[in-house]
Amino acid sequence: MSKYIVGLTGGIGSGKTTIANQFAELGIELVDADIIARKVVEKGSDGLKKIVLRHGQKLLQPSGELDRAALREIVFDNEEERLWLNNLLHPMIRNAMLLAVESAKSAYVIMIVPLLFENGLDSLVNTTLVVDIPPHEQIARTAKRDGVESAQVERIIASQIDRNTRLSKADNVIENTQSPEALRDTVQLLHLRYLAQASSA
Repeated sequence: MSKYIVGLTGGIGSGKTTIANQFAELGIELVDADIIARKVVEKGSDGLKKIVLRHGQKLLQPSGELDRAALREIVFDNEEERLWLNNLLHPMIRNAMLLAVESAKSAYVIMIVPLLFENGLDSLVNTTLVVDIPPHEQIARTAKRDGVESAQVERIIASQIDRNTRLSKADNVIENTQSPEALRDTVQLLHLRYLAQASSA
């Protein structure tokens, strides 16, 4: 892997997209695992065909696209089905991300991976950046953004790596409780650091 990769992660509702977009404004290309994960199960894809073979047409919307909510219901509390789905999709997502990184033209690449540490994808990156906010803010932001109950957000947080472990694995941390101006200054400083690291890698 010749391209210098920054693995950006953080808990749900921490503001990963906001921070990533600030790097994009500085001319850095983004590779978003969530976007790629949607592509590998889009209508007509091998991923979707295999999911339907296992679970049937009930997982298809009338448009022929995946019913994500129905799939989440199946896998969230079923370890066997979650493992099967992960074994199917993770290699597809990983390969697509690496192809996207290799085709990038910027000095380094931000790879946005919500489950970077949980899925061992930190082994693909040169350095890690965690976006962090206190858990009570995570819950409030996500519940408001997604229109869901706080209890549902708490379940998702509980299914992810715990905050202290995530922070202990980070090479850099952005505290996303700063003012917008302070956040931009932090991103600018990290950008300069990553440019220097990429040029000497």
